[in-house]
Amino acid sequence: MSQNPVIVVRRPSESVLATNNVIKNTYMLLSMTLLFSALTAWMSMQMNMPYMGILVTLGGYFGLLFITTKLRNSAWGILSIFALTGFMGLTLGPIINMYLHAFSNGAELVAMAMGGTGAIFIGLSSYALTTKKDFSFMGGFLMVGILTAFLAGIAAMIFSIPLLSLAISGVFVLLMSGLILYQTSEIIHGGETNYIMATITLYITIYNLFMSLLHILGAVAGED
Repeated sequence: MSQNPVIVVRRPSESVLATNNVIKNTYMLLSMTLLFSALTAWMSMQMNMPYMGILVTLGGYFGLLFITTKLRNSAWGILSIFALTGFMGLTLGPIINMYLHAFSNGAELVAMAMGGTGAIFIGLSSYALTTKKDFSFMGGFLMVGILTAFLAGIAAMIFSIPLLSLAISGVFVLLMSGLILYQTSEIIHGGETNYIMATITLYITIYNLFMSLLHILGAVAGED
Protein backbone atom coordinates (compact mmCIF):
# COMPACT_ATOMS: atom_id res chain seq x y z
CA MET A 1 0.00 0.00 0.00
CA SER A 2 1.56 3.27 -1.08
CA GLN A 3 1.70 6.29 1.17
CA ASN A 4 1.48 9.84 -0.10
CA PRO A 5 3.93 12.30 1.46
CA VAL A 6 2.36 15.01 3.53
CA ILE A 7 3.59 18.49 2.68
CA VAL A 8 3.09 21.18 5.30
CA VAL A 9 2.80 24.60 3.75
CA ARG A 10 3.00 27.65 5.93
CA ARG A 11 0.02 29.86 5.24
CA PRO A 12 0.54 33.52 4.41
CA SER A 13 -1.63 34.46 7.39
CA GLU A 14 0.73 32.59 9.71
CA SER A 15 3.70 34.42 8.23
CA VAL A 16 1.96 37.77 8.69
CA LEU A 17 1.09 36.86 12.28
CA ALA A 18 4.72 35.95 13.03
CA THR A 19 5.92 39.22 11.51
CA ASN A 20 3.39 41.23 13.49
CA ASN A 21 4.55 39.51 16.69
CA VAL A 22 8.17 40.42 15.95
CA ILE A 23 7.17 44.04 15.30
CA LYS A 24 5.08 44.21 18.48
CA ASN A 25 7.73 42.58 20.66
CA THR A 26 10.51 44.71 19.15
CA TYR A 27 8.82 48.04 19.78
CA MET A 28 7.64 46.99 23.24
CA LEU A 29 11.16 45.93 24.24
CA LEU A 30 12.65 49.01 22.58
CA SER A 31 10.34 51.28 24.60
CA MET A 32 11.30 49.57 27.86
CA THR A 33 15.04 49.66 27.13
CA LEU A 34 14.88 53.35 26.18
CA LEU A 35 13.12 54.14 29.47
CA PHE A 36 15.68 52.09 31.40
CA SER A 37 18.53 53.77 29.55
CA ALA A 38 17.04 57.18 30.35
CA LEU A 39 16.86 56.16 34.02
CA THR A 40 20.52 55.10 34.16
CA ALA A 41 21.53 58.28 32.31
CA TRP A 42 19.64 60.35 34.89
CA MET A 43 21.28 58.41 37.72
CA SER A 44 24.76 59.01 36.31
CA MET A 45 23.94 62.71 35.95
CA GLN A 46 22.74 62.93 39.54
CA MET A 47 25.89 61.21 40.78
CA ASN A 48 28.09 63.42 38.59
CA MET A 49 29.80 60.37 37.16
CA PRO A 50 32.88 61.20 35.07
CA TYR A 51 33.10 60.30 31.39
CA MET A 52 34.22 56.68 31.17
CA GLY A 53 36.48 57.22 28.17
CA ILE A 54 36.35 55.74 24.70
CA LEU A 55 38.09 52.48 25.60
CA VAL A 56 35.76 51.64 28.51
CA THR A 57 32.70 52.69 26.50
CA LEU A 58 33.59 50.60 23.46
CA GLY A 59 34.81 47.68 25.57
CA GLY A 60 31.61 47.62 27.62
CA TYR A 61 29.42 48.00 24.55
CA PHE A 62 31.05 45.30 22.43
CA GLY A 63 31.37 42.94 25.40
CA LEU A 64 27.70 43.23 26.34
CA LEU A 65 26.70 43.10 22.68
CA PHE A 66 28.59 39.81 22.29
CA ILE A 67 26.87 38.35 25.36
CA THR A 68 23.43 39.51 24.21
CA THR A 69 23.98 38.04 20.75
CA LYS A 70 24.91 34.69 22.28
CA LEU A 71 21.82 34.74 24.55
CA ARG A 72 19.40 36.13 21.97
CA ASN A 73 17.32 32.93 21.82
CA SER A 74 16.89 32.55 25.56
CA ALA A 75 15.19 34.43 28.37
CA TRP A 76 18.64 35.55 29.55
CA GLY A 77 18.84 37.64 26.40
CA ILE A 78 16.23 39.98 27.88
CA LEU A 79 18.37 40.55 30.97
CA SER A 80 21.45 41.01 28.83
CA ILE A 81 19.88 43.64 26.58
CA PHE A 82 18.84 45.63 29.65
CA ALA A 83 22.42 45.41 30.91
CA LEU A 84 23.64 46.68 27.54
CA THR A 85 21.19 49.59 27.26
CA GLY A 86 21.60 50.45 30.92
CA PHE A 87 25.36 50.66 30.45
CA MET A 88 24.93 52.89 27.40
CA GLY A 89 22.69 55.14 29.49
CA LEU A 90 25.43 55.44 32.10
CA THR A 91 27.88 56.54 29.40
CA LEU A 92 25.38 59.10 28.11
CA GLY A 93 24.79 60.87 31.44
CA PRO A 94 28.24 62.51 31.73
CA ILE A 95 28.04 63.70 28.11
CA ILE A 96 24.68 65.36 28.69
CA ASN A 97 26.02 66.94 31.88
CA MET A 98 28.95 68.32 29.92
CA TYR A 99 26.63 70.02 27.42
CA LEU A 100 24.44 71.39 30.20
CA HIS A 101 27.45 73.01 31.90
CA ALA A 102 29.49 73.96 28.81
CA PHE A 103 26.73 75.93 27.06
CA SER A 104 24.35 78.52 28.46
CA ASN A 105 21.65 77.01 26.21
CA GLY A 106 22.71 73.44 26.96
CA ALA A 107 19.23 72.36 28.06
CA GLU A 108 17.80 73.63 24.76
CA LEU A 109 20.46 71.77 22.78
CA VAL A 110 19.70 68.51 24.57
CA ALA A 111 15.96 68.98 24.09
CA MET A 112 16.43 69.77 20.39
CA ALA A 113 18.62 66.70 19.91
CA MET A 114 16.01 64.52 21.65
CA GLY A 115 13.20 66.02 19.60
CA GLY A 116 15.13 65.63 16.36
CA THR A 117 15.99 62.03 17.18
CA GLY A 118 12.36 61.21 17.97
CA ALA A 119 11.08 62.91 14.82
CA ILE A 120 13.55 61.11 12.55
CA PHE A 121 12.95 57.70 14.12
CA ILE A 122 9.15 57.94 14.17
CA GLY A 123 9.00 59.45 10.68
CA LEU A 124 11.24 56.86 9.01
CA SER A 125 9.81 53.90 10.93
CA SER A 126 6.27 54.97 10.01
CA TYR A 127 7.29 55.33 6.38
CA ALA A 128 8.82 51.85 6.26
CA LEU A 129 5.88 50.26 8.08
CA THR A 130 3.28 52.03 5.95
CA THR A 131 4.81 51.59 2.51
CA LYS A 132 6.31 48.15 3.26
CA LYS A 133 9.10 48.91 0.78
CA ASP A 134 12.05 46.54 0.73
CA PHE A 135 15.24 48.33 1.78
CA SER A 136 17.39 45.20 2.00
CA PHE A 137 19.54 46.51 -0.86
CA MET A 138 21.00 49.06 1.58
CA GLY A 139 22.58 46.41 3.82
CA GLY A 140 26.04 46.22 2.23
CA PHE A 141 26.35 49.97 1.80
CA LEU A 142 25.34 50.64 5.40
CA MET A 143 27.80 48.06 6.76
CA VAL A 144 30.73 49.58 4.85
CA GLY A 145 29.62 53.14 5.59
CA ILE A 146 29.21 52.62 9.33
CA LEU A 147 32.55 50.82 9.65
CA THR A 148 34.33 53.56 7.68
CA ALA A 149 32.68 56.37 9.65
CA PHE A 150 33.43 54.59 12.94
CA LEU A 151 37.13 54.27 12.15
CA ALA A 152 37.27 57.85 10.87
CA GLY A 153 35.59 59.03 14.08
CA ILE A 154 38.23 57.31 16.21
CA ALA A 155 40.97 58.91 14.08
CA ALA A 156 39.35 62.34 14.47
CA MET A 157 39.26 61.85 18.24
CA ILE A 158 42.86 60.63 18.51
CA PHE A 159 44.29 63.39 16.31
CA SER A 160 41.87 66.08 17.58
CA ILE A 161 40.38 67.16 14.24
CA PRO A 162 37.13 68.99 15.13
CA LEU A 163 35.97 69.59 11.55
CA LEU A 164 36.38 65.93 10.65
CA SER A 165 34.54 64.92 13.80
CA LEU A 166 31.68 67.28 12.92
CA ALA A 167 31.50 65.94 9.36
CA ILE A 168 31.39 62.37 10.66
CA SER A 169 28.48 63.28 12.94
CA GLY A 170 26.62 64.50 9.85
CA VAL A 171 27.43 61.26 8.04
CA PHE A 172 26.24 59.24 11.02
CA VAL A 173 22.88 61.02 10.95
CA LEU A 174 22.43 59.86 7.36
CA LEU A 175 23.71 56.34 8.04
CA MET A 176 21.50 55.86 11.10
CA SER A 177 18.50 57.14 9.15
CA GLY A 178 19.22 54.54 6.49
CA LEU A 179 19.66 51.86 9.16
CA ILE A 180 16.20 52.61 10.57
CA LEU A 181 14.68 52.02 7.14
CA TYR A 182 16.76 48.90 6.59
CA GLN A 183 16.09 47.27 9.97
CA THR A 184 12.36 48.04 9.89
CA SER A 185 12.19 46.60 6.38
CA GLU A 186 14.03 43.47 7.54
CA ILE A 187 11.43 42.92 10.27
CA ILE A 188 8.52 43.44 7.89
CA HIS A 189 9.86 41.11 5.20
CA GLY A 190 11.11 38.38 7.53
CA GLY A 191 14.81 39.11 7.23
CA GLU A 192 15.01 39.61 11.00
CA THR A 193 12.92 37.26 13.12
CA ASN A 194 14.63 37.79 16.49
CA TYR A 195 13.12 40.75 18.31
CA ILE A 196 16.07 41.04 20.71
CA MET A 197 18.51 41.60 17.85
CA ALA A 198 16.06 43.96 16.12
CA THR A 199 15.76 45.95 19.36
CA ILE A 200 19.54 46.24 19.73
CA THR A 201 19.91 47.61 16.20
CA LEU A 202 17.12 50.16 16.61
CA TYR A 203 18.38 51.20 20.05
CA ILE A 204 21.88 51.83 18.69
CA THR A 205 20.48 53.88 15.81
CA ILE A 206 18.60 56.06 18.31
CA TYR A 207 21.65 56.39 20.56
CA ASN A 208 23.94 57.36 17.68
CA LEU A 209 21.36 59.71 16.18
CA PHE A 210 21.03 61.56 19.47
CA MET A 211 24.78 61.78 19.99
CA SER A 212 25.40 62.97 16.43
CA LEU A 213 22.64 65.59 16.52
CA LEU A 214 23.83 66.84 19.91
CA HIS A 215 27.36 67.22 18.58
CA ILE A 216 26.17 69.11 15.49
CA LEU A 217 23.87 71.38 17.49
CA GLY A 218 26.59 72.11 20.02
CA ALA A 219 28.94 73.14 17.21
CA VAL A 220 26.52 75.32 15.25
CA ALA A 221 24.08 76.59 17.88
CA GLY A 222 25.92 76.30 21.19
CA GLU A 223 26.21 79.51 23.25
CA ASP A 224 29.06 79.80 25.75
